Amino acid sequence: MAGINKVIIVGNLGRDPEMRYTPSGAAVTSFSVAVSRNWKSAEGESREETEWFNVECWNKLAEITNQYLSKGKQVYIEGRQRTESWDDKNTGEKRYRTKLVASEMQMLGSRGDQGSAPPPSGDEFTAAATPAGDDLDTMPF
Repeated sequence: MAGINKVIIVGNLGRDPEMRYTPSGAAVTSFSVAVSRNWKSAEGESREETEWFNVECWNKLAEITNQYLSKGKQVYIEGRQRTESWDDKNTGEKRYRTKLVASEMQMLGSRGDQGSAPPPSGDEFTAAATPAGDDLDTMPF
């Protein structure tokens, strides 16, 4: 049986997106998203917990997120989890970083919350990643 690696989050951007290009010319945009949950303790006190996600978008989705998202904006992200590892140059220790590689993004909130440039249509804008190398014009349907 095939495995499933699917992550869905709704939260607020913790920093403005940063876009760069790979040597082969693929666009990559990175940003962080804070996802908070609230609950009441057994004593009736209000509690809040925030989890931070590092998000990475590729190709057209990278360009769209870089153009329309900014710090503080609410966003829905769907994608897969990927963990990278490397050896620290200073200590030689193995280091790890977990990312959410986005396949879909939807801006949430009102139009006024979307920054200086309005989304292309309506109060919400959805973008989906096209895997590298896919040519939609050659699809048989």
